Amino acid sequence: MRLITLEELLEAGCHFGHQVTRSNPKARDFIFEARDNIHIIDLAKTKEGLEEAAAFIKDVAAKNGTLVVVGTKRQARTIVEEEVKRARLANPSEENIFYITNRWVGGLLTNFGEVSKNFKKLHDLLTDLQDDEVKARYTKKEIGGWQKESQKLENLYGGVAKITKKPDALFIIDSHLENLAVREALATGVPTVALVDTNADPSVIDYPIPANDDAVGSIKLIINFIIDAWIEGRGEAIKQKEISEKKEVEKVTKEEKKALKKAKTATKKKK
Repeated sequence: MRLITLEELLEAGCHFGHQVTRSNPKARDFIFEARDNIHIIDLAKTKEGLEEAAAFIKDVAAKNGTLVVVGTKRQARTIVEEEVKRARLANPSEENIFYITNRWVGGLLTNFGEVSKNFKKLHDLLTDLQDDEVKARYTKKEIGGWQKESQKLENLYGGVAKITKKPDALFIIDSHLENLAVREALATGVPTVALVDTNADPSVIDYPIPANDDAVGSIKLIINFIIDAWIEGRGEAIKQKEISEKKEVEKVTKEEKKALKKAKTATKKKK
C-alpha cells in the first residue's frame, strides 16, 4: 500500500470535526483540541485508523471476500460510484465489490433471503425488457409499468443487485448517518470500516477512521485510499489464482508424461 502523509490529510480538511456541542463523548480520544467551538481531530489518529482499515480491506480482497461501500450522503454518492467503478475497471472480472448510494437496503444483512428476492425481480424485469418476443405478448401500458418498476428497483438496489450472499465487510461513509447499516452489521457480525466524525460513536465500528465526513476533499481522499487497498488485494488474489492454476497444469502434464513413459516401458517389455 502507498504511504499516506499527515500533510495530505491536513490539505484534504480531514481534521475539522463538528461543533463542540454536537460531539460524542466516546470520540474524545480522537480529538486534538477545540478551536472556535469546533473540535479538531488528531490527524495522527486518522492516519493510524486509515492504515489499519486499509490493511483489513486489502486482506478481505486478497481472500476473495465481498465488500459493500455505503455512502448515501450527497457529498459521497458520486465519489463512491466512481471509486467502485475504478475498482471494477482495474479487474475486468471483478464481482466482489458493490455500493449503496441511495439509502441503506434494510435487511441486506439481517434478512438477505427476502431482500435478494427484489434483486431477482429486478434481473427478471430487465431481462424481459430486452426480449422483443416477450414484449410482443404484452400491451404498451404493461411494458411501461415494467419500465417504471425496474427504474424504481434500479435506484434502490442497482449497486448491490448482483450480490449473491451476505457481504464479508462494509465500508461506511458517516457511521452516524448510516446508523441502520451499523446496527445490522453488529447484529450479524459483519466487520465494519467507517469514516467516523466527532459526533459519532467509534466503539461500534471495528475499524474506525476518525475524520471529517462532510468535506468532499476528506471523503475523496479516504475512499480513494481504501479502494487502492482493495485493488491491491484483488491483484494479489488473482496472481495467487494464476499461480495455483499453473501448478495444476504442470502437475497434470507431469502425470501425463509419467503415464506415457510407463506405457512405452510396458510396450518394450512385451516386444
